[in-house]
Amino acid sequence: MRLRPVTAMLRTLATVVLLLAATLGQAQDTGPDYTAWSEVASRAEVAVEAARASDAALADLRAQVADWRRQFQAQLDANTSRIQTLNDQIGTLGPAPEEGAVEPEEIAARRAELNAQLQRLSTPRRTAEEAFSRANGIIGEIDEILRQRQTEELLNMGPWPVNVRLWPDAVRDVSETVQSTVSGVGREWSNPSTRAQARDNLPLVLALAALGLALLARSRAWSEAVAVRITRSAASSSGGVAAFFVSLGQIALPMLGLFALVRAVAATGLYGQRANLILDTLEPMGLTVFFALWLGGRVFPRAAEQWSPLNLPHERHTEGRIYVTALGAVLALQFLFERFAAFERYTIETIAVIDFPLIVLASILVLRMGWLIRRTKAEDEESAEKPFAMRVIRTLGRGAVLAGLGAPVLAAAGYGVAAKALIYPAMLTLALFGVLALLQQLVRDIYSTLRPGHNAAESLVPTLVGFALILASCIPLSLIWGARVTDLTELWDTLRTGLTIGEVTVSPGSFITLILVFTLGYVLTRGAQSAMRSSVLPKTKVDPGGQTAIVSGLGYIGIFLAALVAITAAGIDLSNIALVAGALSVGIGFGLQTVVSNFVSGIILLIERPISEGDWIEVGGQMGYVRRISVRSTRIETFDRTDVIVPNADLISGTVTNYTRGNTVGRVIIPVGVAYGTDTKRVEGILREIAEAHPMALLNPPPTILFAGFGADSLDFEVRIILRDVNWSLSVRNDINHKIAARFKEEGIEIPFAQRDLWLRNPEALRGET
Repeated sequence: MRLRPVTAMLRTLATVVLLLAATLGQAQDTGPDYTAWSEVASRAEVAVEAARASDAALADLRAQVADWRRQFQAQLDANTSRIQTLNDQIGTLGPAPEEGAVEPEEIAARRAELNAQLQRLSTPRRTAEEAFSRANGIIGEIDEILRQRQTEELLNMGPWPVNVRLWPDAVRDVSETVQSTVSGVGREWSNPSTRAQARDNLPLVLALAALGLALLARSRAWSEAVAVRITRSAASSSGGVAAFFVSLGQIALPMLGLFALVRAVAATGLYGQRANLILDTLEPMGLTVFFALWLGGRVFPRAAEQWSPLNLPHERHTEGRIYVTALGAVLALQFLFERFAAFERYTIETIAVIDFPLIVLASILVLRMGWLIRRTKAEDEESAEKPFAMRVIRTLGRGAVLAGLGAPVLAAAGYGVAAKALIYPAMLTLALFGVLALLQQLVRDIYSTLRPGHNAAESLVPTLVGFALILASCIPLSLIWGARVTDLTELWDTLRTGLTIGEVTVSPGSFITLILVFTLGYVLTRGAQSAMRSSVLPKTKVDPGGQTAIVSGLGYIGIFLAALVAITAAGIDLSNIALVAGALSVGIGFGLQTVVSNFVSGIILLIERPISEGDWIEVGGQMGYVRRISVRSTRIETFDRTDVIVPNADLISGTVTNYTRGNTVGRVIIPVGVAYGTDTKRVEGILREIAEAHPMALLNPPPTILFAGFGADSLDFEVRIILRDVNWSLSVRNDINHKIAARFKEEGIEIPFAQRDLWLRNPEALRGET
């Protein structure tokens, strides 16, 4: 007893030492620098409140705050498992004593020690949580400012490009740009040192120029010829895969030629500053045009053997290729003009005037493309239900028509920014859907190549991969229509940290963990079922019906445990789900009581086993063999080879006749009638002889011949036979009847049939006599 105060003192001293060590360790911890963060946050809040900084400055400030937020998120995730362990340990000590109550000294000291550790670990977490919330708010305010500016820019009315007073200034600005470009080249040519450098690099210039011109002139034709030859010679699926990858040479080889040609011009040095701007822009412009040429050639192929995602007449393919190529050229010219407009610092009026013809040309092409797409026909045009892909194509065509009609009107009214934000994303959307259709066909061709003989269009794997491609296309589609990269990164950060629903946080990591653990449990369950069915149960004395019940019960238990372990591994607290499950149970009790009743009845059938698979039963006027007992219903195969689905509740609450329960021994009754005047003892002997001679009849007990009574037309007998297997009752009945007919014919015994005499009371009325 005297040692308790000493023990308590030692525990208190140890706690103090641990706190000091923790304080020193925390001082040495390299966590976020909250002083520096406070300065950055204050500067960001001032900039947000003023809302005068440029978009670039706000984007840079947002990136800095996002970096700090990631540090705070890492601090929040630190020591999570340790804090949970401490909370569990404190929970095992029981609730804290009420005021005035005393708990044992050892428990009190342990509680104080655990609370001190918890306080030490929770303090930096609370600080990081406050800083994380502040950073999150600043990022949200910056995003809101940028979105408002983007909206205001779209709704801002600028100069009217149809105003002829603006045209002379625009023409003068463009003329000055052309003259400055030419004069820049002239100045470089008049420079002796530049000409000397060009002469020194002349062999390299000629070689690169020859290579570039050759590739630009012939490489696309070579690639297309090889792709068509592969399509015609190889199998449909493998040829499609090879032709797709070969066709990519229509982009790569011309780009290589353009790269060589640009380097050849650059090696001369005979260009000015504006010509250098053109050289820098040629490669992205060339990539745009060559990609448009490739896409048009794949979506609207020249060869009839090649696959096309649009079911159009082949003579319309040339029209489609022209539209796609022209759209690529317009997009390249727009890119070049934007570079020159930023370099020359054109006025708003000049930009509006030069943009207008490009917008009108692009709108006409998009409009024509929309009309062409809408002419696509389904494989079965007479069907009332159109395929999903056909509905998407028709909707895409209608959207292109609307964009082609609306963009010129907006541009003419002075909303040039809105017109460009409508027509150019519409062009890119058409290209994106074209690439998506080609990739989906490529997936189907690859699947057919890997698994010959399988219809890829009706298989699950290509469908799932195609759905994944559609989901992935949402990212470039959102960027095309004005979403910023920071919007997508913000969405990804939100998904990565998790969505909080009540007290449950669901993140991609936890979701993937849930799927993987459940899949592993499901696979293990199926493996255990297969092992029990094929290796363990056949060596026992359990009947086949009992083996099926054991295997099914093992599957239900395994799937339930797999779901339970998966939910726990994903970090979802089951206590939080208990309230939801309790609320749902009320709705289940009222709305799904029939389903629940069948489910419980199915479990009873598997445990009690009044019927088993393979039993011959009769229920509700339906007779047949039990083929499968599932959780909700039981499948019965009738003698007509039709399946009858019977709810399990009917098998439990109703009357069921089981002809083969326990054993297959059963009785068959065959009625026989003979004419009046026949010797009944003789008939009885003949029938007993026929019954005992049948191989399916049991002799213990022996067959019974019953003189049933005197019928209206015959003396009625019944042949009652106990069969070894009642499943053969119909065959036995058929054999017995054949033998009775043959034997009675030999013995001269008549089998009567009903005869009736018709008496007319007033025959004279039928003859019309009075």
